[in-house]
Amino acid sequence: MIVALAFVGSNAVHAQLPVTRAEAERAALAAGTRVALARADTAAAIARLLTARTLPNPTLAASYTKAVPQKHVTLDIPVFDVLWKRGLVVGQASASVRAARLLFASERLAALVEVDTTYTRALAADARFRLSRQTARDADSLRKMTASRRDAGDASDLDVDLATVVAGQQLNVASDDSVMYMSTLLTVQTLMGIPADSVAIVLSDSLVIVSADTLIERRLLDSTGIALNLPPAIPGTTQASGVSGIPSVAAAEATLRAAELAVGVQKRNTFDLPSINIGAEWGDPTGGEPGLLPIFGFSIPIPIFNRNRGPIAEATAERDRARILVISARLTVRQRLIEGVRERNALIAKVARDRDLVIRAQRVADRSLTAYREGAQGLPAVLEARRSAREVLGQYIDDLAALLTINTELRALTQTVPVP
Repeated sequence: MIVALAFVGSNAVHAQLPVTRAEAERAALAAGTRVALARADTAAAIARLLTARTLPNPTLAASYTKAVPQKHVTLDIPVFDVLWKRGLVVGQASASVRAARLLFASERLAALVEVDTTYTRALAADARFRLSRQTARDADSLRKMTASRRDAGDASDLDVDLATVVAGQQLNVASDDSVMYMSTLLTVQTLMGIPADSVAIVLSDSLVIVSADTLIERRLLDSTGIALNLPPAIPGTTQASGVSGIPSVAAAEATLRAAELAVGVQKRNTFDLPSINIGAEWGDPTGGEPGLLPIFGFSIPIPIFNRNRGPIAEATAERDRARILVISARLTVRQRLIEGVRERNALIAKVARDRDLVIRAQRVADRSLTAYREGAQGLPAVLEARRSAREVLGQYIDDLAALLTINTELRALTQTVPVP
């Protein structure tokens, strides 16, 4: 079983395409469905703006009667209606386009965070699998050593059974970690737009942190005076000056502005302004009215049966919903920032402590194994020391991945994204 796991791991490295974190992010932006949907919504908003900017077409009417004059032609031009509400309609559509573009920027950033954190989890799962695979090998070697010592009279059958149980448990753990690693790797593939029916990539980056991952920048959250210890900005990006500058909050505020303008548009639709009618009539067989006779008038819509109450109520409800979404977005971002900073500070301390514990636990495990070989220590002490070393190293992997993940999330939450 150990040999099979090792063969699968080495085979994957040689048969699959190496992918860096940056390459995974570019592929997710190019082929990811999340960004594609946001791009389609933006295109639809731009199309609605083009519709709002168009002028209504005039209406041409032609008729023939037996009464003189017999021929009539009129042109109905909705001039006043255009002057009454066109500016508000265009303004509402422009606000919707800005909201769609901000939402696209927010979704693009969210897609980057999703693939980045998934890539980090896949690296952690890979490290976990490698650790459990090596632990299973070491446990099997210890089982063989215990069996040899039993045959030589230096160990009992109980020791062999105990070593066999531990080796079997570690083999099961290695199998579970292998499945977990493959699952996260296929998730990365899916986010990149690659079918997940088979493993086609291998991660080429490493699960390491740099000095910038543990640095702290003291910045104000907003006008309330609350300051947080946030990670430094990514080179080439700009940090938001407050909660309102964060893409998700800015998108919610732009949506609220568009909803407020939509209410005004529907209220103006209650009273349509008159339209001008111009034309001419001719065709008197008797010759009493020769030439063209001009026609001039206007049409006045009368709001008797329909006062646009339904669309006004619907637009008002959408505006109220947009207000709630703005409040929710601000509260959610503030809460996540404060919680994330607290988690990050704790993880920085844990990672530094884990590094020291890993060295010490491995030293204890090595010395215990040496003492067992020399007959100065029993098998249970060796197994306990190796279990502690394994757990400490696994905890270090988890804490390292969590620190990288929270850094990515905090940078995304406080990053100003240019609106396309």
